[in-house]
Amino acid sequence: MKDILRQFTFIFTAILTITINALANILPINGLNTGEISDRFKVFFVPAGYVFSIWGLIYIGIIAFTVYQALPSQRQSPAMRAVGWWFSLGGLANSAWILAWHNLHFTTTVVLMLVLLISLLACYILLQPYRATASTAEKWSVHIPMSVYLGWISVATIANVTDWLDSIGWNRFGIPDIAWMGIMLLVVAALVGTMNFMKKDIAYTMVILWALAGIAVKHNATPFVLWATIFVFVWVAVSLFWAVRTPARMKSGAA
Repeated sequence: MKDILRQFTFIFTAILTITINALANILPINGLNTGEISDRFKVFFVPAGYVFSIWGLIYIGIIAFTVYQALPSQRQSPAMRAVGWWFSLGGLANSAWILAWHNLHFTTTVVLMLVLLISLLACYILLQPYRATASTAEKWSVHIPMSVYLGWISVATIANVTDWLDSIGWNRFGIPDIAWMGIMLLVVAALVGTMNFMKKDIAYTMVILWALAGIAVKHNATPFVLWATIFVFVWVAVSLFWAVRTPARMKSGAA
């Protein structure tokens, strides 16, 4: 009974998440669409508008994950039981974030975004023991969608915090905004580089590269931001390539 309840809760939260995200721009909620609100902030850590089309891919992933976990064969799946209620918590946080964002409650959006990030991290970590032995269907319906979702929310969390700090008039300890952007890019380089060598997760890193390319496109008229972003883009791509290739190289050398 508990497993059936979990399956239906996943379905409910997935439908809620996709519906509220769609209505946010169809209505739009509070007379504002999501992008219009984002454009209010004069910060560098925001990609070009086309980058946000990745939400379409995320929605497809959420649907695939929800359908897969709802199958009778997955009712007692150890992987789905491991995820537990974290996925549903993330869906609720995502939906609540949209409502808070469109009603301009930016402090609340930071709290909700952190809840979403923690929920997805929990799902990602709890699914790791089942990743190596996952079937092709499970990889494409569960693990890859989770990597894409987590990758985007990792970027979105940094952007959300940056927007919130701008909304409260924070002066960045007197550090110029362009230098602060450089610091944030270094943080991204360190975090994603570490992720590459620890997990070798191509889907996760491709999302980060997509976001970095969008930042470079949007701020191409600001040389420092453009070239600093390109540098981090190259580092992230090379670190992933090196991490993925290292085991094969070591095995070849041992032979």
